[in-house]
Amino acid sequence: MAKTSKTGRDGDGALIGAIAKAVGEKGLVTDPGEMAPHLEELRGRYRGAALALVKPASTAEVAEVIRLAAAAKMPIVPQGGNTGLVGGQVPPEHGRALLVNLSRMNRVRSLDPVDNTITVEAGCLLASVQAAAAEAERLFPLSLAAEGSCQIGGNLSTNAGGIHVLRYGNMRELVLGLEVVLPDGRVWDGLRRLRKDNTGYDLKQLFIGAEGTLGIITTAVLRLFPAPVQKATAFIGLTQVEHAMAILERARAVAGDQLDCVELMPRLGLEFTLRHIPDTTDPLGDPHPWYLLLELASGKAGDHLAETLEALLAEAYDDGLIGDAALAASAAHRAAFWRLREGISEAQKPEGGSIKHDISVPVSRIPEFFARAIPLVEEMIPGVRPVPFGHLGDGNLHFNLTQPAGGDREAFLDQWEDVNRAVHELVVEMGGSISAEHGIGRMKVEELKHFKSAVEIELMARVKGALDPDNLMNPGKVI
Repeated sequence: MAKTSKTGRDGDGALIGAIAKAVGEKGLVTDPGEMAPHLEELRGRYRGAALALVKPASTAEVAEVIRLAAAAKMPIVPQGGNTGLVGGQVPPEHGRALLVNLSRMNRVRSLDPVDNTITVEAGCLLASVQAAAAEAERLFPLSLAAEGSCQIGGNLSTNAGGIHVLRYGNMRELVLGLEVVLPDGRVWDGLRRLRKDNTGYDLKQLFIGAEGTLGIITTAVLRLFPAPVQKATAFIGLTQVEHAMAILERARAVAGDQLDCVELMPRLGLEFTLRHIPDTTDPLGDPHPWYLLLELASGKAGDHLAETLEALLAEAYDDGLIGDAALAASAAHRAAFWRLREGISEAQKPEGGSIKHDISVPVSRIPEFFARAIPLVEEMIPGVRPVPFGHLGDGNLHFNLTQPAGGDREAFLDQWEDVNRAVHELVVEMGGSISAEHGIGRMKVEELKHFKSAVEIELMARVKGALDPDNLMNPGKVI
């Protein structure tokens, strides 16, 4: 971290006073109790400290805060809904940093149904953007388990994925324009609504996925799509992952771009959910080693999706690819299916410690990955309970490992880094990525250095140095 131009508490006090004038009484929090929830990430792996929590209400206020901080050489840690899972939103332990939260910047600035765009401030909750789109009979397709608490700025900064990437892509594919406050306090206004703009470097892509290390995203122009008017959803029991791959290919062939979601989960994950998540039931009569949650969606009323899905399942059953399946007969029935998938992460907590992996491999190599990764971790930790689940259609797997039943939680979690390294070595060998949608944050900085090439690391460092030469924007994260 760069040296400060003003030292000691007097200099910091002057900075806080100037920031108070810039953001007003509602925009500055220094009370330890009020700040506390913002200083620790969800899983409790990282806890930091900050000089103050700053909540600007406008882009101009963000810019003034950053300008003041830059002049004082004060580090800035941007934070959205604090739902990140790699520690990117947590300030350092030393406490000499400002935590900048954009929750007061939560306005929908405009929605254009002809351009199919919505312009929103970074503090908007993802669920609020989805609701605003739905009111205009449009769809904003990003969907995450944390959508009721995560903010658009955080979604952009981590290039969030979710369950609809197969059809609509990551956050990168859902953005047309950005407004960003740079590390020196200047504002880049890139709020364009154009699908085509071939005028040099696509600067917005620098800030998407940068996790607040290059600037603070304050507003975004997001893409909208026709709202689906019908859906068809099936919960499918399988004997092996290879059969899931075959069903995925058949679904692509018969449904095309109506194939919306294909989620994979193991029997153990379903058992955890049934055990710990209220109001859940097994849709199928007998247990199966693996399950698929497959959904078709269409914006046209006459597409007969239910018939398409039913025919697909009947053929797959006749060919021995599925053991059993249930089709959702209503919206409530569909929601019950999704509750089983979305409850897996929460249901792991009562079972003890969990070592997480957010990885991706080429879709065609998913069965091979499981065949190699599961024995690998079982050899490293006898009795470990693998709970691999995730987005089959785009290759993003949450390869989570629950501690052995009755084992020591802390002893198990002490093996996190060794297990991560072994799994990541396999993933990279197979042409995959050590972070598919959660980002690098603080947790995977050393892993990134280990697995990225020297050229990639150098290029990233050059971009960081060019935009943030004093290393004030979220230092210690990503690179």
